[in-house]
Amino acid sequence: MTTISRRPAASPRQLTRTAKRLSFIYLERCTVHRDANAITAEDAEGTTHIPSATIGTLLLGPGTRITHQAMSVLGETGATVCWVGEHGVRYYAGGRALTRSSALAEAQAVQWANTRNRLAVARAMYRLRFPDEDPAGLTRQELLGREGRRVKDCYRTQSARTGVPWRGRRYTPGDFGSGDPVNQAITAAAQCMYGIAHAVVTSLGCSPALGFVHSGHELSFVLDIADLYKTEIGTPVAFDVAAQDEEDTGPRTRRALRDRINELSLLDRCVNDIKHLLLPEASPAAAREDDRDIVTLQSDGDHKVAAGRNYAGNFQDQDEFGGHLGYGDTETTW
Repeated sequence: MTTISRRPAASPRQLTRTAKRLSFIYLERCTVHRDANAITAEDAEGTTHIPSATIGTLLLGPGTRITHQAMSVLGETGATVCWVGEHGVRYYAGGRALTRSSALAEAQAVQWANTRNRLAVARAMYRLRFPDEDPAGLTRQELLGREGRRVKDCYRTQSARTGVPWRGRRYTPGDFGSGDPVNQAITAAAQCMYGIAHAVVTSLGCSPALGFVHSGHELSFVLDIADLYKTEIGTPVAFDVAAQDEEDTGPRTRRALRDRINELSLLDRCVNDIKHLLLPEASPAAAREDDRDIVTLQSDGDHKVAAGRNYAGNFQDQDEFGGHLGYGDTETTW
């Protein structure tokens, strides 16, 4: 008997391009199943059908259950799935990356491996955070010093704006309750920003570990990206929450930041910022090709040649099996 699981997977050329998909879809408190080539989200209000080929990244929030068949069709259509906290402010686990291209991962590795490029990206990150300053020519020590001053200025500015007393940053790892309400709010906001950044970094196929400002941790790049938005979004929201009430600071901060993140479409902005940082010279045409599904082989002189071809003899005389490869077709006969 024919079953859904025996249907042939779509070929790469049949898949919807990444640029034409919905970047992020968030679901919570529902059961996710499959109906033909769509996924369904069923809750107390009914069933919603979502064409799986239109999904870029599916964020599964609290209270969701997903079936094996739903995961199967999402994998076939090239969508990525992340298990997250409420509205993405926590990151728990993730499936495959949104893109089949290694362009961003390779660009990240190239930029990170060269010390000059790594510093250039760190300067670009500083420029995104503080556009009124020019970091050109600054050393790493100077960048860290200026960042520290700007963060302190941000705390003082938000204190004056909200009337919340500020006595300095106080945070003891593992002891959330040890800080005063505003420090608790800042810590909760930072954790939320890390969750958002982690979900985006994972969905793009980048390495969370290869950071340009932070180093030596499995989440170095996640910390880098989260820091881009702390003084603009995270810290102001934290002070607003602390100014309202001193009770339940953590949960209220997460909810307030969740709403602010949705209002600003931060996830989409995060995607664009990462691409700009790692591929600053990319042309619009090259950016549109980031979702291509092409496997190549590396030859001498940093040249790339088509995969699926036997190179035992003359390159000109070999039969080409095709450069666009599906799963299980990436082996080359030697």
